[in-house]
Amino acid sequence: MPLPYSEIVMEHFKRPHNVGRIEEPDGKATEGSPACGDMVSVYLKIDEATQRIDDIKFESYGCASNIATGSIITELAKGKTLEEAKTLTWRDASDALGGLPAIKAHCSVLAIDGLRSAIENYEERHGLIKERIPTTEEIIRKRLKRVMNPVVGLDIVRTNLVQEVDWNPESGVARIVMDLPAGHQFANNIKDEIVDKIEPLWDVNQVIVEFVE
Repeated sequence: MPLPYSEIVMEHFKRPHNVGRIEEPDGKATEGSPACGDMVSVYLKIDEATQRIDDIKFESYGCASNIATGSIITELAKGKTLEEAKTLTWRDASDALGGLPAIKAHCSVLAIDGLRSAIENYEERHGLIKERIPTTEEIIRKRLKRVMNPVVGLDIVRTNLVQEVDWNPESGVARIVMDLPAGHQFANNIKDEIVDKIEPLWDVNQVIVEFVE
């Protein structure tokens, strides 16, 4: 029985390009969930003068399509300006791979989402967001859905770890209360991820993460 993947997909699956993590990246993002089957993290190094992607790497958890699309997206994005990279679509990734089975099209969407989120992370950290939308509790909660609970592989909102979200727009302080003891083995990792997701918002001055027994 022939494989449902093209030779290009299999090549990028067996020998993926740009795999790994960039230490102290200029922009980074994680999309998906291992509990749902696929996850991809994207890391960027940006030339500030030209706004071009000097280096890009990815880490992937998932099937052959997920690994291959992460690989091809990094190839397509490297060397492009941020604005050029934003125009890349899931169809560009699929076409560059010689097509994907319909049931696996979501993998190219996930890779594109990872790239765009990493670019957004960079722009937020460097004050490059053109339309500054005021932060709300809803926006904070949406970002918390990107923070994984390592125990079960689902986000901390869906697994009810987020006990309280308090946002003060006047002071710019976001306070997140977690239903988790401070001594838990993943407490520090979760705290770092929360700060990483919330702190880049343009009107956030401080992120406070509290743990309760």
